[in-house]
Order: sequence, then C-alpha cells, then structure tokens
Amino acid sequence: MKVFVIILALIVALTGYVGWHMWRIAPMGWPMKLTVTGLFLLWMASFFVGFFMTERLSVPLATVVYEVGTTWLIAFLYLFIVFLVADFASLVHLLPKGFLKDSWAGMSSILGLVTMVMLLGGMQYHRKQREELFIATDKHLEKPLTIVLASDLHIGYHNRRTELARWVDLINAEQPDLVLIGGDIIDRSLRPVTEGNYAEEFRRIQAPVYTVLGNHEFFSNVEQAERFFADADIVLLKDSVAHFKGVDVIGRNDRMARHRASVKDLAAGLDGFTILLDHQPYHLEDAEKSGIDFQFSGHTHRGQVWPISWVTDAMYEKSWGHHQRGETHYYISSGLGIWGPKIRLGTQSEYLVLRLETKI
Repeated sequence: MKVFVIILALIVALTGYVGWHMWRIAPMGWPMKLTVTGLFLLWMASFFVGFFMTERLSVPLATVVYEVGTTWLIAFLYLFIVFLVADFASLVHLLPKGFLKDSWAGMSSILGLVTMVMLLGGMQYHRKQREELFIATDKHLEKPLTIVLASDLHIGYHNRRTELARWVDLINAEQPDLVLIGGDIIDRSLRPVTEGNYAEEFRRIQAPVYTVLGNHEFFSNVEQAERFFADADIVLLKDSVAHFKGVDVIGRNDRMARHRASVKDLAAGLDGFTILLDHQPYHLEDAEKSGIDFQFSGHTHRGQVWPISWVTDAMYEKSWGHHQRGETHYYISSGLGIWGPKIRLGTQSEYLVLRLETKI
C-alpha cells in the first residue's frame, strides 16, 4: 500500500509539472491555455479509463480507448523530458526566457518534436527484427533443428488478430521444427482474444508449440488462459518437461505462482539438450548451476522506450540479447509484441531463430 501511495504521488507531481508547462507555454490567453491543458488532461483520463474500465465497453470501443490512452503514457514521458531539458536550457541562458511562456514557437516546437519521436517509435515497433543464434552441442540430436522462439506477444485489445496473423506468417516462413513462446501471450484480458477466435491463428503454426505462463496470464486469469492454450493447440508447460528429438524443453512456472519448482529439480535426470523457458530472467545463475544448456526468457521488453531501457539494464544481469555463463547460453527477448503503447525507441520487436545441431 505504501509503494502504491508513493507511485500515485509521483504521477500526480509529474502530471502537475507537465500540465503547468502546457498551460504556461500556450499562447493567446485563457481560451488557448484551457484548450491545450484540457486536451492533455482528457488524454490522460483516457489512459485510466482504458486501464480500469475496458471490460465494461464493447471490444471495438475498448480497443480505441486502450490504444489512445496508453499512447498518452509515452507522450507524457517525452513531454516531461523535453520540458525538463528546456527548463535547464533556459536557466543557463541557452533558450530565451520567452520560449516557454505564451509562445507559438515554443509550443509548436515542443509538441512537434514529441509527435515526431512518437511517430518514429510507432514505425520501429511495427518493424519486426529477426535474430538468429547457432549452437553446436555435444549432446545427441535426432537431426539439426530449427526452433523459433518468441515472447511477450500481449495479444488482446491492442495487438489484434490481424497482427497475430502476420506474426504467424513470419514464424511459418522459418519452417520451424519447434516453436517456443516464453510467456505473456495474453495481455490483460481474454475477452477480445476469445471473442475474436485468436486460437484459430495459432492453429496455423506448422510445428508443435510450447509455452509457459507469464505474469500477464496471472493478471488476466490463469484458468481461462489454460483453456485458451488448449483450444489453440499450444502445450502449456507448468513446472514440467517435454521431450522433442533429443531436446528436453523445461517449462517453469512464473514467479507470480504461489509455488514453483526449482530449476535444479526440474533438470534432474535429463540427458538431452536442455532448453529452459522461464518468463522472468531473474537469478540466471540457477540455470548455470543446474547444467542447463540454453535458457530463454522475456518479460523485460528492455523497457520498450529510452530511457526506461536504462532502468531495465540496471535491474537485470541481462535485460536483452544473447548472454553466456560458463557453458550455459541465454537469450533474453525484448518481445515480439508489446504492453500498452505500440511504440519502441532504442529497443526492438523481435523473434529468435535458434539453429541447433550436434557437433561433428
């Protein structure tokens, strides 16, 4: 409760800072100031409506409110940064005093800059990056394998079925032997997913599909998510192991579960090439100590946008990309989809193609 109060107080303080600057910079007196500041606050209100009331709206209306509202979050972040930099520049006389007060030039420059940044971020999000990793192992495989791995699809109100269909086409184009999804397939509600029959798209994947629970499956409803996975022909590994052509796929329950097995216990007695799916990339040393060959995680999104990427880089041993500890390889994915606004800055939307073969 104390943390929630602190976060709420911080949001109010930062909103006050940005709102005051919006009021101050708008020219032409009270009518323009009320219009600019009012639109900003109305946009902010749509974020909270989209976050707390989407289940009460029709799916098409909830989709619009969710996308408009979450986009405010990024605009708010960059308006705060730009106003902060402008305040400093004004303080050290790099900007004239009048630039931030009753100024057409100031308002159009700042709003134009933030708009341009957001448009570029939207383009970056929709550009899906293909990453590839080759691993040669001493362990016996029945054949060289192509495994497609993705995480954090976050399908629902904003990542809709047409977008999912495009992702499935990308996966099938790799002609995979196996597809592994590292959690957070669902965003925050199963309603648009079930009403839109998204399961039909997953059934188009031309290879066995395995997944694990992420924290967002717990936010939405684990039992409903499990029924959806079954309908979509996705095998859920919940503290369990699947065997595929010399590969042992270990699916670990998410950290949000009340109980979950240790990596050591899950890996005990396995002699194939071990792939650990663990949604949240904490305690990477556990995989190394347990003799795991490869761990795939997601969750971080690498912050989605700069400078939040600096925060995730500081929080995790590895917040994105390929990593190695001893003989254990890791890949921490920034996600194929995204939570909230469809904007990426300094990060990428991606999937991983793992080429796995036995050493000759």
